Amino acid sequence: MDVGVSRDRQGGEDPGATGRPEGLGGLARRSLRRLTGGDPEPSATVSRLPRFSVAATEEIADVRPLSGRVHPERARLALADALAASQPVTSRDRFAGRSDVLADLIAAIEQQRAHVVLYGERGIGKTSLAHVFAETAREARYLVLYGSCGVEASFDDMFRAFAAQIPLLYHADVSPVADEREHQRSFAELVGAGPLDPRELAELFARIVGTRVILILDEYDRVRDPAFRRDVAELIKNLSDRAARVQLVLTGVASNLDELVGFTPSIRRNIVGLGVGPMAEEDMATILERAEAATGLVFAPEARALVVRMAAGSPYLVRLIGSRAALRALDDRRPEVGTTDVVAGTEAVLGEWSAGLPARVQRTLARADVRAEMPLLIAAAKASGTPEGWFAAEDLVGLLRSGDARDLGDARAVAARLDALARDADLFEVQAEDAPEAAGGGHERRYRFRTQGLAQLLTLSAALARGTS
Repeated sequence: MDVGVSRDRQGGEDPGATGRPEGLGGLARRSLRRLTGGDPEPSATVSRLPRFSVAATEEIADVRPLSGRVHPERARLALADALAASQPVTSRDRFAGRSDVLADLIAAIEQQRAHVVLYGERGIGKTSLAHVFAETAREARYLVLYGSCGVEASFDDMFRAFAAQIPLLYHADVSPVADEREHQRSFAELVGAGPLDPRELAELFARIVGTRVILILDEYDRVRDPAFRRDVAELIKNLSDRAARVQLVLTGVASNLDELVGFTPSIRRNIVGLGVGPMAEEDMATILERAEAATGLVFAPEARALVVRMAAGSPYLVRLIGSRAALRALDDRRPEVGTTDVVAGTEAVLGEWSAGLPARVQRTLARADVRAEMPLLIAAAKASGTPEGWFAAEDLVGLLRSGDARDLGDARAVAARLDALARDADLFEVQAEDAPEAAGGGHERRYRFRTQGLAQLLTLSAALARGTS
């Protein structure tokens, strides 16, 4: 299969002769030729510098492959779309799996009229699921509004922004045949200048008619302000009490419902919690199959299986590793992605993550005494997938006993080893048993990796070691 680059991309052929739309890049080149009397002659130094493969103005349809060929530029463009790891999936045609969770989410909104909390580990696909759900709901004529929460998120700012996107035509006191001026107004005009009160906001939202509104609060786990969480809980209760046509969907990193919304008995009957677990292997394989269809590349069966095995249920890692492996094949002008590409792509990812660690941490991980505790560190990395990253020694006992090293230490012995790594290697923060903010009323000593990103690096490193052993 020919994977050669077409001549028009190298400047040896008139773009118009290919029958493809010339695009803005082609117009710019022609204008430059008219002004200078010919093509500019780049210096030898400039010609050796790396360049973008595809113009920002081009779409996949602009670089169609010729018959029987994998067009490298089209493949790169399609790959960026099919296996984009840095962005969530936002359309159903690129969404794989999760049909059961999506069906449960729709049923909770449509049939139970409940508010919904989506929770699960980081990188498991919660944001992608929320976007695809939003697309599905909009098809059913719901008004869906999306907001991403940050550490400094403000209830007032977030819900004023939502109110500004709800047309005033949906207010019960506004006629649907009102004059044109009413079409430009929003519910924000009815919100007072003072701080938003969740009860008053629920009263306002209870006046919505003619549609149903879904407010998505993504990455809710990032919110640190207790007042924000308290006001959201109060809003949920008051919206439910008033049977308002507004429902909230919260998403965030958590292992259970209480970790994300806290134990709030007054709203538990108004909320449906949906856990998003690891993606099934066949669904992860589907992600790669769709990338194959989009790019013309082929993942060898062993390469596909290796990507799926190392991703360990994370669609984010499937896309990240799959994309790196496929780019390596394209760089070598090969139509097939093999296991060596997957291994090299994963090593490149690990190299980038490792380089992002502080130099002190890199030196610490290279120490012999720290490397001897690698099974413990990997178990800690697996146990740290909570919103705050905290875990207890007891959480590691089962992971160590089921691991390759068969570490049979009890919780007390594991805690002593964690304390040593915190004291001598400075790898963990330690929360004392009597700390007022500790989980479970402050009766359990807890640990957390001091360096962000270290847990993810350890987990993928362990997966690579298992996959290539």
